[in-house]
Amino acid sequence: MNIVASLTLLQLFLSAAATVSGNFSTETVQSAAPGDVVLLQCYTGGNLTPVWTTWMKDGHVIAKDGELHVDSSAKDPRFTLELNGSLSISKVISEDTGSFLCSSRLPDNRTINAHVLLQVTSGPYNVTTVIYPTIVLPNRTLVTEEGKSVSFKCSTRPSPSQQLNLTFSGASNNNTSLAFSPLPILEYAIENIQPSNQGVYTCSALNTVSNHMVNNSTELLVYYIPSRRPDCMSMKAQNSSSVQLNCSWFGAYPTPQLRWGKDGDFQVTDSLVVSLNSSTLKDGQTLTCTARHELLKNEKERSCSVTLSLPYPAGEPIVSVLEGTNVTLSCREFTAVPAANTMWRKGQSQEPIVPGSKYVLSVEGPDLKLTIVNISMYDEVYYFCRSENALGVRELEVFLTVKASSSAYTGAVIGVFIAALIAGCAFIVAKILYSRRHTICLGGGFMQAEDRGDVVDLVESDDEQIFQDAVPRLPPLTNGRHTTLVQIHRIPSSDDHEVIVETHPEPPEQKDEPIEEKTEESREEVEELVSF
Repeated sequence: MNIVASLTLLQLFLSAAATVSGNFSTETVQSAAPGDVVLLQCYTGGNLTPVWTTWMKDGHVIAKDGELHVDSSAKDPRFTLELNGSLSISKVISEDTGSFLCSSRLPDNRTINAHVLLQVTSGPYNVTTVIYPTIVLPNRTLVTEEGKSVSFKCSTRPSPSQQLNLTFSGASNNNTSLAFSPLPILEYAIENIQPSNQGVYTCSALNTVSNHMVNNSTELLVYYIPSRRPDCMSMKAQNSSSVQLNCSWFGAYPTPQLRWGKDGDFQVTDSLVVSLNSSTLKDGQTLTCTARHELLKNEKERSCSVTLSLPYPAGEPIVSVLEGTNVTLSCREFTAVPAANTMWRKGQSQEPIVPGSKYVLSVEGPDLKLTIVNISMYDEVYYFCRSENALGVRELEVFLTVKASSSAYTGAVIGVFIAALIAGCAFIVAKILYSRRHTICLGGGFMQAEDRGDVVDLVESDDEQIFQDAVPRLPPLTNGRHTTLVQIHRIPSSDDHEVIVETHPEPPEQKDEPIEEKTEESREEVEELVSF
């Protein structure tokens, strides 16, 4: 209200002065902070010294030259009227804010009227930054975990003409503005915070009148750990008397703590290498590395392990090759932990093989290959694939058989002979089957007749005369031999069937007795019986 009244009074004063004298007036705005020294100028048009000058504030005369007197209520030792008509105020306070009216008479009888608006601003004060949810470290640094939602609140004590700004400075960005507000409170949030959001967050409060800025910075760390477990591996040592083991867990912040075994101390590192004496190790032994981190609890420690193993070279123990050709011996070893040193040796004395035009060594993954060029009979010896690590030595023994080039056709000859033998056996079996096809078809089997429960009796015609009269006779042959007629009788029975076969020898040919003629019907019956 005082400012408004002063401005109104100043306006009336200047208007009246301009109407009476017809002279011009000036208006200026000045800013100051508490404790500053301010100089309010009334006449700025030259180097003339005014005849008299009067300053008023809030309707009270605070300084004058000439016949007027300063109001006792407006006396203030901090106010000083300079010779050029300017008003000096030392140690400005916030109560000095307001409109100052000046009227000055120049030697040429011109009257100068001036209006100066003084703004005394303070602050900003109590600028604070709050970040949550976080953990406060002893050095006041804030810590949060990867993936969380983090809120920021920037505030200051309310005052006119000020604004807030939240900026971020990280590893890859510098002073990036995140939010702006003309209010005394600014709020901001980051969903699913990541390691890239780790850095310094600054809340800046700016007084737009005095351009005075107050900053409040807070460092925020984002802790994170990789989802995988630590990596354990064995390494080749310079000598076979020790084993080197490496445990690493990269990608964790802050640096994790690692330990080999159960009795050692944890060390702050993301890669821990230890060297162990081979005399304390054995085949199949398992060594474990344990990792600790602020984001892991003791019951959730992560670990990895290495199981030691002797080497085991594998390959063909016997290799045959023709004289004058080339041969490649292959040895594979990939089970040894730590990795084994593998090499080829020759002969019972195991002489080292030196690569050259005769011997060519090559490595293809886990395979160590030895190529022998232009094989001769002198190459028919034992070759040894020797693998060694800190746990021991194992060898693969390979015997190389060298055959003369003339024996190249031996295999083909043997093959032809075996093929011919198989074909001959097949032909013989087929012929036997074909010759006994009637016996097989009648159910008699291949080697013997099937037992069908029939009894066959051969009865001589002189001993038995059963059905003799009913048996037809065949005429004798022209060669003078007798013909025997065989007749089969089947006697039905509840259990067995007995078949009686009668043989009737033909009596000797009698020249005096004529040959009995047989009817056509008798002959057909006899033929049927004989065929059966």
